[in-house]
Amino acid sequence: MLAPRAINSLNKDIKKDLLSGRFHINNSLVMYAQYSADMTSRDHIFRQLFESVSSTYTYILADTKSREAVIIDPVIETVERDVNLVKDLDLNLVYALNTHVHADHVTGTGEIKKRIPSCKSVIGEPKAKADVYIKHGDIIKFGQYELECRSTPGHTDGCMTFVWHQKNMAFTGDALLIRGCGRTDFQAGNPGVLYEKVHAEILSLPDHTLLYPAHDYKGQTVTSVLEEKKYNPRLTKTKEEFIKIMNELGLPYPKQIDKALPANMMCGVFDVQTS
Repeated sequence: MLAPRAINSLNKDIKKDLLSGRFHINNSLVMYAQYSADMTSRDHIFRQLFESVSSTYTYILADTKSREAVIIDPVIETVERDVNLVKDLDLNLVYALNTHVHADHVTGTGEIKKRIPSCKSVIGEPKAKADVYIKHGDIIKFGQYELECRSTPGHTDGCMTFVWHQKNMAFTGDALLIRGCGRTDFQAGNPGVLYEKVHAEILSLPDHTLLYPAHDYKGQTVTSVLEEKKYNPRLTKTKEEFIKIMNELGLPYPKQIDKALPANMMCGVFDVQTS
């Protein structure tokens, strides 16, 4: 249930629905209530952070009892911000996870490891440098919590989605964006594979599961399984229609790819040591 202060911040119509118990899943009030409650929970910490140049979201998840934490998709330009926040919150950062080898920014994982040597880097791409290589079905633990690793290739061949079943959240990287999806025209991308994997591994989750992407370019922060099954303009099509759409996008060459890809294959820096 939302705290009274949170309810008072909502507009009159939504406030009326919340107080009366009329939660309409089709307008996301249930998801909004859960999201707001999660932000103020006493048993865990959830932070969504933004890097404006590449429009990248970085996530910090933590267990308030053990203080163990993970960070997902850090960006090199915001490492100081992220490390300072970890210290301010008195967290023990155990893992730095990348959903895939990014092409639009350099990961902050290597620089974080320099500042927090006990933190281990994690990725699903075996050719990239990391401390821990994950595969489909693996579990990443932090305190009393765990993330299930689900392989969702198609944008790249090493994409992973991290599912936090205990909090009904999933971190989808570029595989599934809010009302969109990642491009499929480089890094071994494949639109048919992306379509199948997103439907099998992400849109098969419970409808109320909140989905947090690696990027958004329109100021949106979160979506849900139900919303994307109903409103995603690409993934609501047939597989054949989806493939045609993706093959005809004609997107420009990524601005940072020539710098980002080789750096990200080396954990974001060229002198990082793995254990």
